[in-house]
Amino acid sequence: MARLAIDVDFMDDFSKLPKPVQASVKTAIEKFAEHTYAGIHLEKVQQSKDDRIRTIRIDQSWRGVVFAPDEGDTYCLVKVLSHEKAYQYATSHKFSVNQAIGVMEIRDQAALDDIKPALEQAATATGARLFERVSDGDFRKLGIDENTLMIARLLTSEAHLDAMQKMIPEVQYNVLVGLACGQTPEEVWAEVSQYVPAEPVDTSDVVKAMERTPGRVVFVDSHAELAKILEHPFAKWRIFLHPAQQKIAYAPRYAGPVQVSGGAGTGKTVTALHRADFLSRRASEQLTAVESAPFVLLTTFTRNLAEALQSQFELLEDSENVRAQVEIRNVDSLAFRIVERARGKIRPAIVDHLDLDGLWETAGREAGLAYPATFLNREWEQVILAQDLRSEQEYLTASRAGQGTPLGKAARREVWRLTQQVETALRAKALDTHLQLASEAARALRDGKVQPPYRHVIIDEAQDLHPAQWRLLRAAVPAGPDDLFIVGDVHQRIYDNHVSLARVGINVRGRSKRLTVNYRTTQEILQLAVPALGQAVITGLDDEADTLTGYRSPLHGRRPEVFAAASRDAELDALVQRIRGWREEGIEPHAIGIAARSSSLGKQATAALQAEDIQVVSLSAKTRKNSVRVGTMHGMKGLEFQAVAVIGVADGTVPAPAAVTPAEADPVAHAQDLQRERCLLFVALTRARDHLYISYSGSPSAFLG
Repeated sequence: MARLAIDVDFMDDFSKLPKPVQASVKTAIEKFAEHTYAGIHLEKVQQSKDDRIRTIRIDQSWRGVVFAPDEGDTYCLVKVLSHEKAYQYATSHKFSVNQAIGVMEIRDQAALDDIKPALEQAATATGARLFERVSDGDFRKLGIDENTLMIARLLTSEAHLDAMQKMIPEVQYNVLVGLACGQTPEEVWAEVSQYVPAEPVDTSDVVKAMERTPGRVVFVDSHAELAKILEHPFAKWRIFLHPAQQKIAYAPRYAGPVQVSGGAGTGKTVTALHRADFLSRRASEQLTAVESAPFVLLTTFTRNLAEALQSQFELLEDSENVRAQVEIRNVDSLAFRIVERARGKIRPAIVDHLDLDGLWETAGREAGLAYPATFLNREWEQVILAQDLRSEQEYLTASRAGQGTPLGKAARREVWRLTQQVETALRAKALDTHLQLASEAARALRDGKVQPPYRHVIIDEAQDLHPAQWRLLRAAVPAGPDDLFIVGDVHQRIYDNHVSLARVGINVRGRSKRLTVNYRTTQEILQLAVPALGQAVITGLDDEADTLTGYRSPLHGRRPEVFAAASRDAELDALVQRIRGWREEGIEPHAIGIAARSSSLGKQATAALQAEDIQVVSLSAKTRKNSVRVGTMHGMKGLEFQAVAVIGVADGTVPAPAAVTPAEADPVAHAQDLQRERCLLFVALTRARDHLYISYSGSPSAFLG
């Protein structure tokens, strides 16, 4: 039976089309599908670089480009373009199979042919070559075919390589970038070899290559699935797996906890989603009549992130039986439920943070201590609760690494007394903090009051979890194969939690994976965002230095726009014009996100947009297709947009003064706070897929460099 496949470029094109044209595309594809993808609907293109390329008529102005392999009955929708551009694409591009890893590749053969004489002329004018130290044998081993090899031998600068990014197949371009950046062939091979298929590669079997390329191609099994994909093209694109992600997500078995790290946009979350799907499918197949249903927990830091994971998982998995094996909830919700069970269904109550601050202020004032309430709360959370210290003696001998203010034994005794006073006050009011509940839940699981409810736990945004929450997650699943699957990026740590997995009983040694290629954000956006992180060495969850070495994007686009306004009103006026401009370019309102450091500035932006009849909803609201989404930088975590505006990136606002401990009060805490603020800006900037706009009034933030 014939099969229909859809390339990611097709969905990207489709998502940007005007609604009437989208409707015509749907009608044309449905007719195409009704005839079992018969060739009568396809038009062969004259003078094409690849005679397997066809076009399909959409309407009088638009055509689809289809790849039809010589053998078999699989057809791949590749692009949807205006008539002229469709024929240009169809006559200039060529499909092939990567000789090293067997994935499908697309190259702009006409552009390569056109640029070759200029490269030959440039190469003749100089004796230097960009890849003169790389042998032909190493090139071929890394998947560089003869066509690309011939071009690579002519390159004299990285600028020439950058200019060819859209001409060379993506996998081969990434190999060349790695070599040009100074990586040895062995180092590049260490990345490439992860994707080598078990079976020998047949470079003539393009259909098999498409099956090995989930990062580009999705196969459509039914009319219902086709309709679903076309209804949510951008969302479907978000759950694609690239080869590096697929190898990690679908590994048959891990002997114990696994850690997957990588910069923003490298696909950690989508890898976690597919791992959850893989484990849940396996669990549903292993169910027996006498066995209770096994569970996979997919968890993260906040409720909003958990809701986003739920939406993406529902898009990924259609089977209700498989979905039933996965529970998606944030870690605070998990702690709340376990404590409620342990207490005999007595629901816990969470103390308001302002009330908690008041308890610390009262305790400190009555004791006559010079330490502010923020310090006392931090000592309680980041030392006592973090290490699950149960007695004064344990606290007196505990490590306070990472805490800048020194405390002698006498001071520690007084701080311990105050923590006991505050905890007693909370108990008297039947109140807890979320971290207290996490500690209590972990103890309930370890002591057997509540049985570990899961067989597998998958953790997204792991860098933001507190040690108490880690102890809870460790206790929520029996130790063994495939118990914990951990994804995160310490460069996106936006909360004041630092953890060593080893110290909470989680050993990932030998099972740490790293993703380096950003498939969401353009290289131009990364070139602005990465320097905002500064130069500080950041320690990973495995206690090793974590760097962004090799972090890059194969995508290119417009450079980010930075606008300096004379006043806040002028900045908001410019924001309105920027949003209008994006809308005129065809960007849907829901694909536009606006981030501010403070909620007050976000409200000002909302008012300015609404005054100009631009509909706005908060970042936490359910998606409304006719509304731009506005919120804080914290609220941007886990989201992505086609276009992002980050406003108010000014000195005195970013970093937020209230979020940074004065250097004279605690130099260590000051440095940590500054780094956290840098990470927060980095998170906001890297939510953008294609377009990034940054604005400020007055002087720019020092983080913009």
